[in-house]
Amino acid sequence: MRYGFLVETYETERLKVVNVWSEFRDEDLAFRPREGDARGRSVHEQMVHQCMSEDIWFRTMLGIDVGAPPLPASETRLEFIRRYTEDSGRRLAALRARDERWWEEETAFFDVQRSRAWVMVRRIAHTAHHRGQQMAMLRMLGRAVHSNYGPTADTGGLMANKAPTIYAYPSQEALLQGEIAGGAKQPLPGPGSKPVTERPEVK
Repeated sequence: MRYGFLVETYETERLKVVNVWSEFRDEDLAFRPREGDARGRSVHEQMVHQCMSEDIWFRTMLGIDVGAPPLPASETRLEFIRRYTEDSGRRLAALRARDERWWEEETAFFDVQRSRAWVMVRRIAHTAHHRGQQMAMLRMLGRAVHSNYGPTADTGGLMANKAPTIYAYPSQEALLQGEIAGGAKQPLPGPGSKPVTERPEVK
């Protein structure tokens, strides 16, 4: 199917969302980039936004309603992971059932008309944007960061130096089981002896 790559991308993106959420701790939910500055969403607010924003986009722009409240009854880290995993799984199943004509049909994107394929590309970019903000917050908190698209400083540094890609969990199922058990992420080797950026600052 011509638009199968968008379905495959959404499938991997939904796992990336909860992989990043799993890196936070329960006590991190109130943390925001700058203390006292409400312009920067807290970790908790980022999770709320991901769940609500994705629900609204899919319902109003793509016509996919999973028939469930977008937020968990108890807004804890693990319950956000559960809620998003379940709802995004239903969205994935709905996307897999759509044909090429559906993807090419136009729909309302705020105040303009765009194809559903175009809207889906924007949705994926929107999710990646907020996930990047959350990964920056993990660094502010001093947390280790697993791979998201490739190596990180904690998986060995630069791809050019053959640093490996190491995801926290390989699947939604493994993540839920691991986090319910208290955490079972893949171990990280750390930065190693080589610089973790292409042009390290000279001190």
